[in-house]
Amino acid sequence: MERNLNKQLKLWTTLMRIGGYTCHQMHERSFSYKGYQFPVCARCTGILVGQIIGLICIALDFRINLLWSLVLIIPMAIDGLIQLMKIIKSNNIRRFVTGFMAGIGYTNFLFNIVIIIKHLVFN
Repeated sequence: MERNLNKQLKLWTTLMRIGGYTCHQMHERSFSYKGYQFPVCARCTGILVGQIIGLICIALDFRINLLWSLVLIIPMAIDGLIQLMKIIKSNNIRRFVTGFMAGIGYTNFLFNIVIIIKHLVFN
């Protein structure tokens, strides 16, 4: 039992270290599970989940065009800006949802850029 707990703790510590390279990891802006803080904040969690869903959608041939990809990114930018300017305090659900939308948008945006470059180079 103790050995299993040590493995879990080592995995969590490693994930926290990796997440710290790209995320502020503020406790109040992160989800927790069974007393363990997620390795990235709620917004970054949403972005990662959105990117995974975006990749699955692309693989299933469900794609979003370039304009709508950008539209999906805008709510996260607005939420972050409003929070930065201290106009309205955001919450973790809003951070996750806007991050999720941006993750899907960002993945599709990059896919569209690759397709455009492919057409320019190979046609």
